[in-house]
Amino acid sequence: MGSEEQIPDFTLQQAAKNRLFPVFLKLEELEVLLVGAGKVGLEKLTAILNNAPLSSVTVVAVVISAPVKQLALSHPRVKLIQRAFEPEDLEEKEIVIVAVNDKTTSNYIRVLSKQKNLLVNVADTPELCDFYLGSIVNKGNLKIAISTNGKSPTIAKRMREQLTELIPDEMEGVLQHMHTIRQDLKGDFAEKVRQLDDLTRLLIAKQEKLEIVRKPAGKNWTKIVMFCLLAFLFMLLGHALLSYLPLRDMADGIKRIPEYINIPSFLIMLLTGFLAQMVDGSMGMGYGTISTTFLLANGVNPAIVSSRVHSARVFSSGVSGFSHHRFGNINKKLFRALVIPGVIGSLAGATLAFYGQKYSVWVRIPLSIYTLYLGFFIVKKAFRKKNEPFKIKGAGWLASAGGFMDAFAGGGWGSLVTGTLISKRRSPRYVIGSVCLAEFFVVFASSVAFFIYLKTFFLADVAGLIIGGLLAAPIAARLVGKIPMKTMYVAVGSLVVLTSLLTLIKGISHLT
Repeated sequence: MGSEEQIPDFTLQQAAKNRLFPVFLKLEELEVLLVGAGKVGLEKLTAILNNAPLSSVTVVAVVISAPVKQLALSHPRVKLIQRAFEPEDLEEKEIVIVAVNDKTTSNYIRVLSKQKNLLVNVADTPELCDFYLGSIVNKGNLKIAISTNGKSPTIAKRMREQLTELIPDEMEGVLQHMHTIRQDLKGDFAEKVRQLDDLTRLLIAKQEKLEIVRKPAGKNWTKIVMFCLLAFLFMLLGHALLSYLPLRDMADGIKRIPEYINIPSFLIMLLTGFLAQMVDGSMGMGYGTISTTFLLANGVNPAIVSSRVHSARVFSSGVSGFSHHRFGNINKKLFRALVIPGVIGSLAGATLAFYGQKYSVWVRIPLSIYTLYLGFFIVKKAFRKKNEPFKIKGAGWLASAGGFMDAFAGGGWGSLVTGTLISKRRSPRYVIGSVCLAEFFVVFASSVAFFIYLKTFFLADVAGLIIGGLLAAPIAARLVGKIPMKTMYVAVGSLVVLTSLLTLIKGISHLT
């Protein structure tokens, strides 16, 4: 009995955990067989070539789809064989990937492969796999593979999206610098490890000090938002009090307050503000279109529609931006790139709108055609395989144009800025959050400018819009992190198309 082996406790404790061993293969030095060239086969081949473009891959399939053929044209080491699988296909192969919709054939190929001691992956059949193709985060030389042990590829994809956004593009530069430092270190391996450990510990200590210094500054923008909201609110309340409650007859003025509020109209405006902000806060656009359409339908003078909608948006966009920050939907780098140019553009647009509102239709038509194209592009992209996002260039100019159009033409910030950024394959969640936060400062600037130019503001007319928007903003911001990526692409793209068509039709009608 004393000679019996005792099973270590940790073995039982880890039995229910992910026990896969992560390995990074030099795939370009191996021979790969891919059986199947349909939708799943294309997905597998794309994953291989995205990570190891010079891999030698033999594709065998009865039917080879056009996208697979197109992909093979740009990769000379990909060989296509259009016929059914034969056992001889396994000769001189080291890795086998099966992507056919036939369990009998898949199991047959696996059995033959195991007889030759080959590693096998059978798509969507974890129990037949020796390894999985996990979701991959790629930032230059930094590569992170994510596995859920075959339990939920969707969760792995969501983790990849989160990490891709969290890890800055500058990480490649950091790795290059660390490589240079490592090359210059002296001593044996143990000594180099010690020196690198000391160096990184020093960097972390410095970073912690920087975070302490930056932490108060990081919260300054929330104080700015609150200050701007309060200042604008007091400005409007002061104007309303002086307009409706003359100081010489304060008691009589208070009694007449109900005369200035149309209850049915207020309730309809409340619903409109709620719906408009639900759309805008969760999709990054639509507030202006929905609210403007309603105001025009209720007989509001088109010359002052833009000023009223912008004034109502100040409050809802402020709460929306704060809520997006609270739920972690903000990309600070993108926000900083948008906010100042957007404010400058909105001030210029408000000024030109006051002096040349009649010419706004000439700008709305080409803008609506451009955003119409963006909408179709976004919807189409929802059904494509996810590619690497493009690096955003000229975000400041984009924000300037969006701010200008929003103030001058009565809308366009969301459809132009959000639509363009999402079309560049950026994460909708962080685009919408960052654009909504920047929108507050853009709308605040144009609203103050309109107030100065028009020298009047009817608070009762937009009180419903304001309150409805305030109620909807936190709910909409919460939805952004919950809606699946494909659904968001379709919803945003469809909304851009609808908004653009309405704007285009309205612009053309003004010309006729």
